[in-house]
Amino acid sequence: MGENQTEMVREFVLAGFSQTSSIEEGLFVLFLFFYVLTWVGNVLIMATVISDNSLKASPMYFLLGNLSFLDLCYSTVTTPKLLADFLDSKKLIPFEQCIVQLFFLHFVGAAEMFLLTVMAYDRYVAICRPLHYTTVMTQGLCCVLVGASWMGGFVHSTVQTFLMISLPFCGPNEVDNFFCDVPPVIKLACTDTFVIELLMVSNSGLISTSSFVVLLCSYTTILVKIRSKEGRRKALSTCASHLMVVTLFFGPCIFIYARPFSTFSVDKMVSVLYNVITPMLNPLIYTLRNKEVKSAIRKLWDRSRINWKKQETGNIEVSF
Repeated sequence: MGENQTEMVREFVLAGFSQTSSIEEGLFVLFLFFYVLTWVGNVLIMATVISDNSLKASPMYFLLGNLSFLDLCYSTVTTPKLLADFLDSKKLIPFEQCIVQLFFLHFVGAAEMFLLTVMAYDRYVAICRPLHYTTVMTQGLCCVLVGASWMGGFVHSTVQTFLMISLPFCGPNEVDNFFCDVPPVIKLACTDTFVIELLMVSNSGLISTSSFVVLLCSYTTILVKIRSKEGRRKALSTCASHLMVVTLFFGPCIFIYARPFSTFSVDKMVSVLYNVITPMLNPLIYTLRNKEVKSAIRKLWDRSRINWKKQETGNIEVSF
């Protein structure tokens, strides 16, 4: 008995999506395409916000730039390992790397939840208190709120990780997902995890559900306070992008974390939605529905093209 207790798991096997090499190769191409789009879209939004003085001075776009950075980090926590595993039949991940992946997944994920809540507050002030918007949503307050979002994510993730590493893992070692997350990993612990699961569900489920409720209350308050139909239409148009992002992100998270850690057949697909698809769609949602962002992107493109032509002309002159 004592000998078995010392034989702890040193690595996990990620189940992935399929064991058929041809299917895995096709999925590799598909998810690589998603990941490249995620990088291009989010980097483009960050570069646009940084390069445009009017956007950079706006609290809304300052928060949007931070959201794009979080989306990029969130996708990078899981997707590179997923892409590598599509080309590797073993799909192994050392125990330490699994815990690190779990930590950053919850760190960035919770920070994004808090930031989306902050963005809802920003929209509330902009629509319901427009005359006080610039005095309330100052640059200093925005930095504090973003910093608080990161700190909240760090605290949440530290608690989750501490609870996880306190458990013994002595086999089996196959994680029923394509990345290390609390629900599939905790089931591999060779001890009773009822209390730990209850604490983790309370932690993750409470954060995701309460943030979502706050967001819904915020937008409901906005619509209630605006009396005219035209005003409500403009408010809905302004907040529609944020509502779409909130629904895509919070819906799957609540499904996964706000229930007991039992396994459902759709869990992997839901995980793909909020780990891979949502970070890719966020830049498209904000860009396609926002005239200011589209205008700033066109200006950035024109400046880049002019600079490229100048460099090309300079190279030709030097060659002569």
